[in-house]
Order: sequence, then structure tokens, then C-alpha cells
Amino acid sequence: MDLGLRGRAAVVGGASSGLGAAIAEGLAAEGCRLLLWSRSLDRLEDVAGRLRGRLGAEVATHAADATQPGAAASVTEAARRALGSVDVCILNAGGPPPVDPLATEAEGWRTAFQLLAVTPIDLAQALLPGMRERGWGRIVALIGSTIREPIPTLVYSTAGRAALAGWMKTAARAAAADGVTINGILTGRVATQRVEQIDRDRAEREGRDLAAVRADALGSIPAGRYGEPRELAAVAAFLCSEPAAYVTGTFIPVDGGMLQGI
Repeated sequence: MDLGLRGRAAVVGGASSGLGAAIAEGLAAEGCRLLLWSRSLDRLEDVAGRLRGRLGAEVATHAADATQPGAAASVTEAARRALGSVDVCILNAGGPPPVDPLATEAEGWRTAFQLLAVTPIDLAQALLPGMRERGWGRIVALIGSTIREPIPTLVYSTAGRAALAGWMKTAARAAAADGVTINGILTGRVATQRVEQIDRDRAEREGRDLAAVRADALGSIPAGRYGEPRELAAVAAFLCSEPAAYVTGTFIPVDGGMLQGI
């Protein structure tokens, strides 16, 4: 299938590793020009170098910290310098650390909401006017499956991502007539450093072997395995595509069947 993305300009957050890097590779393979951003410029350059060498992709990089209030403005300016107009925006950032849900702190909430709601909404709103004027745009956010089935120790992440989802669902209706779609992916257990750290934290907290914790997790996944980043990246690429023009305001689980709710 031709996704109609050749020559499109895409901004990809959290692209220095994991799901962000996998999505960047998927979009590069479809012919997108890219601006990759995260906190670590060195790691971004490693990803960008691989994409240039393997796919001949046009890739720029920019370092910004999504926990800081100025991050969205910084990324917007970098995107305009590197790409001109922006057609595709992938909203993605790492999650806050696990915490006892009955022992949260005000600073933890402030950091989580800046990282997972304020910065992505600011960035999307900065890029939306140009997309609407041109009559074409795609915004895709990676949102954990915990907004449907919360995990107690990920309460900061659940709440911040739920706030982003609320804005997206509302904004999708407002932008749909202008050819702009806004969709989310509910990420399940995909084999990334983030998921490995969650498993390790649980093993340490419960005084259990890491293999036993992973066995418990696998038992909750009908597919019987963790997902691969490329599998999620394929869904993201479709949501960014021309054929997906009639899909908006949706939140698609990529979780091997783990979510039980309808």
C-alpha cells in the first residue's frame, strides 16, 4: 500500500530510542523528511545517522526537554528551520517514575503534566494552524493503555496521558473538516527500555525474580509475548497516511489483546 507520505515533513518526539526511534524509521522508509527530538542530542544523532545511511533519509535533530515549559516553542522553531512547514507530528515522551498512588507529591504531578500534557498540547497547537491552512495534517500521540486499565504505580503517567487524550478527542472534532486528523495509540507491553525498567522496578519492589515478574506479565497478554517496536510503528505510519484520512479522534490499542474492556 502506498501511504502517500513521500516528501511529507514529520516531527517525531522521544526519537532517541524505543518507540520514537522505531516510528522515525517507519516514516523515513515511507519517504518523510524528519526532525527528531528528545533530551539527548548524541543519541538522536546515532538514530539519524542510521536513517541517513540505511534509507538515505533527510533527517535533522534537536535537543529539548519535555519537562520544561519552553520545550514546545523550541521544537516548533527547530522544525520550521529544518523542514519549513510540518505535515505530521508524533507526540511521544518517556513516562514518569513509578510511585505509590497514595504517596504522590505536588512536584511529581507538575512534572508529569508538563511532560505528558502541557508540552505535547502546546506543540500540537503550534503546528495545527499551518496544517489547517494547507488542508492536510496528522497528529498521532503514544498514550499508554493505562488510561483504560490503570496500573497503580503508574498513576502520574495515567493521569497526564488521560489529560492529553481528553484534549485530543475534543480537538479532533474541531480540526476534522480542515483535513487534519488527531489519533492516539494505546501502547501495551512493547519490548522497550521503558517496559524493561517497569518490570525491574516491580521485581525489586516485590522482592521477586525478574523472570517471574515477566511471566506474570506474559500471562496477561493473549498473544503470549511482548510486542516489537516495529509493530507499533506500522500502526503509527498508517495513522499518518493518506489512506487514513477518515480516521480521527480514535485511540487504537497495540497490546496483543491485553486490554479487556470493550
